[in-house]
Amino acid sequence: MKVHECVSFLLVDGDQVLLEKRAKDKTCDPDIVAIPGGHMEAGESQKEALLREIQEELGVLPKSYHYLCSLYYPTTELQLLHYYVVSCWDGSVSSFEAEEVFWCDLSEAHVDTLADKVALSEYHRLKGSQVLPTLTT
Repeated sequence: MKVHECVSFLLVDGDQVLLEKRAKDKTCDPDIVAIPGGHMEAGESQKEALLREIQEELGVLPKSYHYLCSLYYPTTELQLLHYYVVSCWDGSVSSFEAEEVFWCDLSEAHVDTLADKVALSEYHRLKGSQVLPTLTT
């Protein structure tokens, strides 16, 4: 089975995280609440995909981010999701691909996929630790 690599990004502002309501016409996971992200293109690095996808989906440029974890997620295809935490960006967040994006309290964030739930749990586990290096563009 072919694995489709993707990047997903938790935009975090204090105790708030940005989530999306996926469009009803999406092939993968239509009409659910999820952490934003998208497919990597052939030959693209995770960093390149992260920068491109955030710009395409939200219209912002990440300035400070770090790798969180990678998780397999079986949907209509087998995906390998590479999660990143983005803590600083340039621009105003807009929704260019999702039905809507919205901020919610990290402690109350409700997502519909198990992979996103595990990623949020991993963020809470590592929050404030020194094990996650910050990368900047």
